[in-house]
Amino acid sequence: MRNPVLILSTMNTIAAQKIGAGLSTIGLAGAGIGIGFIFASLVHSISRNPKYSNDLYRAAVFGFALTEAIALFALMIAFLILFV
Repeated sequence: MRNPVLILSTMNTIAAQKIGAGLSTIGLAGAGIGIGFIFASLVHSISRNPKYSNDLYRAAVFGFALTEAIALFALMIAFLILFV
């Protein structure tokens, strides 16, 4: 007969992994909101001053890349929690 305490301990560890991975994906929602703000500001800025659209676009793409990097880090942490 297997030890019931050991079975419950293993189940609790697996449940904690799943909960931790789910909580770590909250960063993905934040990154999505941030990307929305970046491009909303880009559209607003270009509509106010179209002469600087190339400079504004470069700055927005740079901000998008940094924000997307944060999302990838959050996703990487979720996968590390689940599979390591």
